[in-house]
Amino acid sequence: MASSLTKDSVRPGTPGSEKTFFGHPRGLATLFMTEMWERFSYYGMRALLPLYLVAPGGLHLSAGTATAIYSVYVSLVYLLALPGGWFADRVLGPRKTVAVSGLIIMIGHLCLALPAAVSFFVGLGLVAIGSGLLKANISTMVGHLYKGPDDPRRDGGFTLFYIGINLGAFAAPLIIGTVGENYNWHFGFALAALGMALGLAQYLLGSRHLSEESSVVPTPLTPAQKAATLRKGLIWLAIAAVFYGAVGFSGHFTLNWALIPLTVIGLIVPIVVIGRILRDRDLDAAEKSKVSAYIWFFVAAAVFWMIYDQGGSTLSLFADGKAENTIFGWEFPVSWYQSVNPVMIMALAPVFAWLWLWLNRRGKEPSTIVKFASGLVLVGASFFLFLAPLSIAEGGHKAAALWLVGIYFVQTVGELTLSPVGLSVTTKMAPKKYASQMMGVWFLAVTAGDSITALLSNPAVGGVNLDRMGFVALEAGLAVVAGLAVWMYRNKVKKLMGSVN
Repeated sequence: MASSLTKDSVRPGTPGSEKTFFGHPRGLATLFMTEMWERFSYYGMRALLPLYLVAPGGLHLSAGTATAIYSVYVSLVYLLALPGGWFADRVLGPRKTVAVSGLIIMIGHLCLALPAAVSFFVGLGLVAIGSGLLKANISTMVGHLYKGPDDPRRDGGFTLFYIGINLGAFAAPLIIGTVGENYNWHFGFALAALGMALGLAQYLLGSRHLSEESSVVPTPLTPAQKAATLRKGLIWLAIAAVFYGAVGFSGHFTLNWALIPLTVIGLIVPIVVIGRILRDRDLDAAEKSKVSAYIWFFVAAAVFWMIYDQGGSTLSLFADGKAENTIFGWEFPVSWYQSVNPVMIMALAPVFAWLWLWLNRRGKEPSTIVKFASGLVLVGASFFLFLAPLSIAEGGHKAAALWLVGIYFVQTVGELTLSPVGLSVTTKMAPKKYASQMMGVWFLAVTAGDSITALLSNPAVGGVNLDRMGFVALEAGLAVVAGLAVWMYRNKVKKLMGSVN
């Protein structure tokens, strides 16, 4: 499948040295296609998810409950990346873990394709678990293909890999979304399973081209540790089974018995993890200072993702009932809006990469703090822009599709000033002892942001429909104020950052 993209090697001695992938190790083609198909399945299902949850032919839930479910699901994917990395480091190694994760994701999508509410929620859980396992490890394997951080092809390899992510994310809503919305919801979910099956098949066939390092378990558990871990896991599983069994048999079980605990976990875990790192006595004063500075970036990112990820829930549900989803009189499925961001990312990412270098050569590149502040202001501006179509809808009219495209455009520009910079600053500020775990901490910012959205939208805890004008304005104002606060305290944060710019 991916072999047609390869050519004769120009640099022997790399994994799969007989071929290269645009001048990169042959294994990159395998990982490129695996991630592309996994993202195809993930974003296709995600584009359908909120629409299916509210549809009369779906689960027919309220918009608030649908937003809460969607947000909890997304938060879980990023939360589970942390144990996903631990599982590869201690039990199976990245290569086997990715194979297992692909199988779990495929089974999860097949469960979604079954017309039963119970199997649907089981499927959501399986896809979240599999995505967490895969997300934490496939990027690590890309790094294994290169000879250390100084390999000149390394950045280019990750750029190609990033293109694979966005190709899958772009195509998925157009294909899976169309089938799900226009023909049958469950056929759409089945297409997502097929996509993951294709990705898994080519991964297994092409895994011989991966680095041998990807098969290594870096710090394997001892037999005693395995037994202790298994014992603790079974104890917690038994506690959950007894508790939920009792609630179920008593006739009091509702969906919120699952949603609210998961929301609370998504808020507590980031605080506990960062607090544990700060209290570690092995860290010197400079490392603790950098972690203290990193809290500013973490909170800023959580606010950013709280608003940004509503592009797949609040904005999508608004478009479903209150937008004129047409171009020159031609109507398109609501899920197609989810293809706007990835295509804009592919178009604008090279421009931003060039812009930062151009400004750097002139000594005018904004600092990391200023970039973060800009991202927050922009995501806030996107929700101020959202007030216009909301006002049109309140007047009894349907808003034009270009309003929503404009919102996604502003959010994408904000993403490009914050997300790649956040990944970079995480690697720069991580204490040596937590070099790998800090990337999981960065993902926890998404978990925290989406957990807040889930809490705010859940009707069981007094949640509101997040597409109300007053609430949208409040969120927009919060993001802008947070951005201005980060900018105002930039000198204090720079001092805490030490030598990191």
